[in-house]
This record gives sequence, structure tokens and C-alpha cells, in this order.
Amino acid sequence: MNDIRRTILWVIFGFSMVLLWDKWQVFNGHKATFFPTGAQQTEVAKPSASAASVPVPVAAAPVAGVVQVPADTAAAPAATRERLEVSTDVLKLTFDTEGGSLVRSELLNQIDMADKSKNFVLLDDSKERVYMAQTGLIAGVGSAAGAALPSHKTVMTVVPGDRTLKDGVNELTVRFESPEVGGVKLVKTYTLARGAYVMNVKHEVQNTGAAAVSPQLYLQLVRDGNKPPGESSFYSTFTGPAVYTDAKKYQKVDFKKIEENKVDIEKQSANGYVAMVQHYFASAWLLGDGVQRDLFARKVDTNLYAVGMITPLNDIAPGTSKSVDARMFVGPQLEKTLEAIAPGLELVKDYGWVTILAKPLYWLLDKLHSVIQNWGWSIVALVLLLKIAFYWLNAKAYASMAKMKAINPRITEMRERLKDKPQEMQQAMMKIYREEKINPMGGCFPIMIQIPVFIALYWVLLSSVEMRNAPWALWIHDLSSPDPFFILPVVMALTTMLQTSLNPAPPDPLQAKMMWFMPLAFSVMFFFFPAGLVMYWITNNTLSIAQQWIINTRMGVPPKFHLPKF
Repeated sequence: MNDIRRTILWVIFGFSMVLLWDKWQVFNGHKATFFPTGAQQTEVAKPSASAASVPVPVAAAPVAGVVQVPADTAAAPAATRERLEVSTDVLKLTFDTEGGSLVRSELLNQIDMADKSKNFVLLDDSKERVYMAQTGLIAGVGSAAGAALPSHKTVMTVVPGDRTLKDGVNELTVRFESPEVGGVKLVKTYTLARGAYVMNVKHEVQNTGAAAVSPQLYLQLVRDGNKPPGESSFYSTFTGPAVYTDAKKYQKVDFKKIEENKVDIEKQSANGYVAMVQHYFASAWLLGDGVQRDLFARKVDTNLYAVGMITPLNDIAPGTSKSVDARMFVGPQLEKTLEAIAPGLELVKDYGWVTILAKPLYWLLDKLHSVIQNWGWSIVALVLLLKIAFYWLNAKAYASMAKMKAINPRITEMRERLKDKPQEMQQAMMKIYREEKINPMGGCFPIMIQIPVFIALYWVLLSSVEMRNAPWALWIHDLSSPDPFFILPVVMALTTMLQTSLNPAPPDPLQAKMMWFMPLAFSVMFFFFPAGLVMYWITNNTLSIAQQWIINTRMGVPPKFHLPKF
């Protein structure tokens, strides 16, 4: 049994080393070796393409019904290119009349982490970043190869109207009209609503020529492959494209897979969405269910990538028009908001393999916050409820540890006496366990059962945008940022050491040293973790220490603090 226990301890130690190695790899700009959480980008060169030079999309691989078109599509110089700002109560958007593209989005309810006097900017087309939303037309089946049609490169005319959502008004529209290109005119109408991060985008395709046309509408999100500004190097979250369909559900696409032309997504669907995801925020294009679309994720240029969909409009007779209604989301990953917009959209808030546990934990955390009105104290309350739920499991574990601690002097004396007789030592140890009715594994299994739950809570706190700039108390003004004075990490390190000292000291000196090394190593990592996560760990440690202290005292094993001999 002692060998089994030693093996488990080494497995835990090895797992800890693997986690530390992965974090070291990410910190040095490499991909995590064992537990990649998504696309971990290095700080690479600025993208070489701007809004003006992004080519018209083609499918990432030839797909039935999708026509391959040349990158350079003619655009009639009928209007002067300009940029205009449009504001609602939650969004400040910048549109480019070249294509009527959305090239900048400022979230008025989210503060920039680097400069808290400014609002957070998600989409941006600047010297430092490229991230924008584009739509346009390409030729469909039966059309002449490379036929010119209005695209995101076509300079459009903006229809005069309000640019700011006024008090008492719930909607604001922005309308772009293209010149006639190839006998076709494209009219885009964005409709923004008060309090909403999702907007309706209507595409009206008018056939002004003398022959029927069969164009296809594309919607795409284009962004560079750099880390989002302010992204931490000490923990990794996914940044990159994502595709959702009812058939294959949520599929993340690593930028590296696009570079290697190894994208494996569903190519055609009649439902779902495409998105660009990063920590806390996302953008997405959505078409209605039943609208057939081809899906793609591709490389546009050096360090520039696109994800999108292409839907056919079929024949449009001369003098007639057809419309396609789409929606675009650009905003924070507020889970309830995302669920209300479209099925599966809440999955852009990525919990990974613990989703089945994380979603109910977030629900409970949100309910607690609706009562407490403070995210910090809500975290404390949630951990308290979890400790109550697992009270009897923990009680069994701590009772087993207390018994082990009580017989530890006998075990140590026996090991010293029989150190040259390993077989006899093993038999004597098993005899002591039988006499004292102790299961050496009794302290491990109850705790191991709880590990997935606390990993899920870790991801809930790391992924929830509600923690961003959320104050707790005193000097903690942002639960998503590290403690500026490192007080919480120090407290966590002390509670971790205290909890370790309450556990029975392994008789093997090497094991004893290892049992101290692991919590110290994790404590160092947590110096750079968000304050909300550190709070969760401190609360868990404190409640565990209190329960273990009470159980030890009841069993006649008064708490003794021991330090390893290094």
C-alpha cells in the first residue's frame, strides 16, 4: 500500500511538473506541449494587409457551388472613401465606406486594461492591429469566372441620417449603397438597437442589368494572428476563429492549422455561425436557420486570417432584387446574452472539457451575485457552498489523514528499524494499517473526486468577463488583474503551507520534501494570476484548514506544524 501511495504522489508531482512546463512554454512564446488551451500566438510581425488590401474571399478548399474568383475585383470609383462613427449606448462603431465594412468597435461599458481612461476596443484597423468585419458579393454558379460584383473593396455611398442613438429612440440605421458593378447594385443596412451588442445587417441585391444574375453573398471576419493587447503570459486562453453547426457543434480553429492548411471544419451547413474569439470578447456572423451556407477558414496574407460563410442567392431576374438578412455580434462574452442571441453562441465562452460542470457553476455564481451584488463576495459564497456540498467527502479524507498522522511515529520507527529488510517492512506496515483500521488511500480518493469541480470553477472565474474591472474590497479594484501589492498571493502561499503542515508527514524524506515543493511552486505561479482566482483558492484553503483542524482535534490528534528538513 505504501508503494501505491508513493506512486500516486509521484504521479501528482509529475502532473505538476507538466503544468509548470506548459506554462513556461507559453511564457516563452511557444505552444503548450501537453495541455494546449487553444491558439497560443507569439508576438509576430504586424499584418501586411489593411482593410484596403484584403482580397475577396474564396473557399478554403474547393466546395461544390462555390466559384473561385480572382483577388482583384474591379470597383467603380463612384464615391469618395471615408470613415464614419456611429454610437449607441453600448457601442461606438466605425464604418468604412469602402465596402461598408465595420473596421472598429469601441465597447462603451468595458474599460481598457492598459489605459483605464479609455474604453476597450475590439475590432480595429490600425497600424498595430487588423480585425474587421466584411461582406460582399462574388459570382455564383453559372456566372462568368471572375465576374466583377460589389465587394468589400467597392467604395459605397452612405445615406445621410442620424449617427448617434438619441434619447427616447430604440433603433439606429446606417445604410450603404454601392454603385452598379457588373449589372448589380448592393445595398447594406445596419440596424443597431439600444442596449444590444448584436445588430441586424440586411443585404439587398438589385439586378440593374439586362440578364439574370446568380451572385453569392459572403460574410467574413478578418484579423491578425497576434495576441490580444494585454493578454497574460502566465495563463493561456484561446484566440482565433471558431465555427458552430448543429452537426459538429463548436469547433475552434488554431491559426497554426490554417497556416498548415489542416483546417477540419464542416464545409456546408444550413445553420450555425462563424466567430472570432479571444479572452472575454468575441465577434460573430449569424445567418438564419435554413439558409444554406459554405463555411471557410483561410489565410488571407502574412499573419492575417479570415473565417466566414458564403450563401447563394440563386437567380435574380433583371429589374428585381433579393435580400439576405444576417446578424452580427460584437461584444463581451456575457453568457446569458449570448444564449438569447442564438443556440450555441454562448460556447464562445470556452470552458474546454469541463463545460458540463462549469456551466452550472457559473449559473450558481450568477445567482449569488444577483443577491450579494459583489463578485468577490459571490466567489467566497460559492466556494463555501461547494465546501458544504463536499463536507462529508472531505471529512472522510481528513479523518483518514488524522489517523495516518497519529500512527506516523510508529511508521517512522518501524521503517528505521527495518530499513534493510524491505519485504519485512512492507508486511509490518500492512499489519499496523490492519490493526488501526486505516486505508492508506482513504485520504486521496475523496479529494480526487472533487478535483474536476474545482478545475471547472477555475475556468469559470478565468473566463467570465464579469470579473473584468469588478471590485471586491479595500485595495482589490479588479478581480481579473493580479493583486497590485501581492498581498493575496502571499496569504495564499501561507495558507497552502499551513494546510500542508497539517497533513501527515510522509516517512520518506524525499516524499516529505516533494509535498512541500508542490504547493510552493503553485503559490509562485499565483502571484501573476487574477485576484479573483487567488481569492477562490484562499477561501478554499481557509475552509479546508478549519475543517481539518476540527476533525484532527476531535480525533485526539492535536494539530502540529512541521517543516521539512531540506
